Amino acid sequence: MAGQKSLSPFGGCVDLTSARVGGKTLRCSDDFFAPMANLLKSGRGVFIPEKFTTRGKWMDGWESRRKRVAGHDWCIIKLGLPGRLYGLDIDTNHFLGNHPPFASVDASTGGVWTPILKKSRLKPGSQHFFKVASIKRWTHLRLNIFPDGGVARLRAYGVALPEFKRRQKLDLASVLNGGCVAACNDAFFGPKDNLIMPGRAKNMGDGWETKRKRVKGHDWVVVRFGSPGRIDKIELDTNHFKGNYPDRASLEGILSGQKSDSRGKIPKGRWTPVLAETKLKAHTRHYFTRALLAKGPFDYLRMRIFPDGGISRMRVWGNVL
Repeated sequence: MAGQKSLSPFGGCVDLTSARVGGKTLRCSDDFFAPMANLLKSGRGVFIPEKFTTRGKWMDGWESRRKRVAGHDWCIIKLGLPGRLYGLDIDTNHFLGNHPPFASVDASTGGVWTPILKKSRLKPGSQHFFKVASIKRWTHLRLNIFPDGGVARLRAYGVALPEFKRRQKLDLASVLNGGCVAACNDAFFGPKDNLIMPGRAKNMGDGWETKRKRVKGHDWVVVRFGSPGRIDKIELDTNHFKGNYPDRASLEGILSGQKSDSRGKIPKGRWTPVLAETKLKAHTRHYFTRALLAKGPFDYLRMRIFPDGGISRMRVWGNVL
């Protein structure tokens, strides 16, 4: 169905190939029917029955022509965020009589290609999740399909491993700097990962939003920094959330001692109050400097929202340790 959500079993990971974080398709053997750039778009792709191009049926994915010679088709992708991979999703959504029956994936850091997924069977119209056993930091992928056909989306889930300078000032939480959203209790209307994406939200669906709470309590989300650091300023942006923003929010931090590639496991221990429960406004960028109760160092931040609602972005400016 159009509008299907892309769900991942790889918790604490981000899609390192996504066009939103700078992922690019560089070249391919053939994209006669549908351009390779579609592989990295958001969502799972849509299907429009009556839409055709001068080359044939319009498809929201990458599709090569029918191969009449020996060999197979391939596409090379530059990761938007170099890092360690834990899983892949090769999605053939809407490709039914024209999906490739097999695929494999190779990775590199700009040199020799290393197999990370052996030749594996694919089904029509399905997400295919594969675990990746590799501890290296990769920059490029090569998707091989056998012998030809169409793939709607490719996702490479992992942990970004950027290179920092000591005391460098940046947004510690940003996905561009290796941050990830480790967990949340609810993301019914808006995915948790939106919270740390680049730029301001383009609409209400481009933020983190929970369902309406009908019981006592509050909602929460935990963000892992790309590197431990000391906080100078925090921004909570309720852009586009007007009748559904949280009434209040609070923040707590912790220095976990976990490795940077820990996949965002929620640490145990004592959390330090960073921002007291504070009133929020609709459709507003809220900045906090003097109101901060502690500045760290931290590598995790937990935000509680009362009682529910949506926040489009969280920014945590500070200095890398």
